[in-house]
Amino acid sequence: MLKIVMLISMVIFAISMCLTLWRLFVGPDMVDRVLALDTLYINALALLVIFGIWLASDIFFEAALLIGLFGFVSTVALSKYLMRGDIIE
Repeated sequence: MLKIVMLISMVIFAISMCLTLWRLFVGPDMVDRVLALDTLYINALALLVIFGIWLASDIFFEAALLIGLFGFVSTVALSKYLMRGDIIE
């Protein structure tokens, strides 16, 4: 039963990632694109965690940690660039 729920949730997250990619490419404003990128890395992180639970492997959790770290740093850098026009002061 748990395998079926994990499979369904992975399909839902994959669909969510496809819709987020559409928002990333079509987004009317740059802020929408930054938020889509932020949502994309969160969905990828959740997909990796669920896949790691499904396979009972620890390597996927480490990859999810790295994606979370790089996603946070990139979101902060892009937000700072949009607000001030410069990343490093």
